[in-house]
Amino acid sequence: MIWNTENAKIVAEKLLQINAIKLQPNNPFTWASGWKSPIYCDNRLSLSYPEIRTFIVDSICKGIEEKYGDVDVIAGVATGAIAVGALVADKMNKPFVYVRSSAKAHGRQNKVEGALSEGQSVVVVEDLISTGMSSLDAVAALREMKANVIGMTAIFSYGFEVAKNNFTDADCQLFTLSDYDALVENAAATGYINQESSSLLRDWRTNPSEWGK
Repeated sequence: MIWNTENAKIVAEKLLQINAIKLQPNNPFTWASGWKSPIYCDNRLSLSYPEIRTFIVDSICKGIEEKYGDVDVIAGVATGAIAVGALVADKMNKPFVYVRSSAKAHGRQNKVEGALSEGQSVVVVEDLISTGMSSLDAVAALREMKANVIGMTAIFSYGFEVAKNNFTDADCQLFTLSDYDALVENAAATGYINQESSSLLRDWRTNPSEWGK
C-alpha cells in the first residue's frame, strides 16, 4: 500500500531521474535469483542527492506520523536501509537501531544493534520490498527481543502478490512511498518509456519468474 498517490508519482520520477531505478524491458537485467527483469532498483543512490534524499526522508517521516502515530524507536534493515533509517530517526528525534541479516559471529553476537527495551514500539524502515522475506526476517528479530513492531515503511515495492501475502501472514502492516504501478504510470506519462515498453513492464509483474525465458 502506498502512503500517498501524488507523492508516489513524485518519488518514482525522482528515482528515475537519478537512475536509482533503471527500466530496460528490451535489454533485461538478471537478478541473483536468476529471474530476468526489466527493472533494476538501487535506492541507495538517493543518498548522494541531498534534495532527493531530504524529500524521501521527509515523506517517510510524514507517512509514519500519519499511519502509525508516535513510536518509540526507528529501526533500519541492514544494509540498504541503515542510512535512510538513521536519517528518519534523526528527523523525528527518535532512538535508532538496525537489524543485521544474521547475528555477528563475534563479540556479543548481536542481530539487532543499538539500545532496545522490551515493549518499545518500533517502526521498521526498508529501502526496497521484493518478496518481503528478508524484511520480515528483521521484523521477527525485533519481535524476538519483545519489541512491539507497529509496522514497516519502504521507499519502493515491486508489488508482488507474494509480498502482500507474506506481510499478511506475518501480521505486519506495510506502506511504501512508491511502487511498481506508480513507476510504470509515471514513466509512460513522461515519455520515459513508450507504449510497447509499458506493456512489457506490466507483463513482467504478472509472472516475473518466467518472464523473458
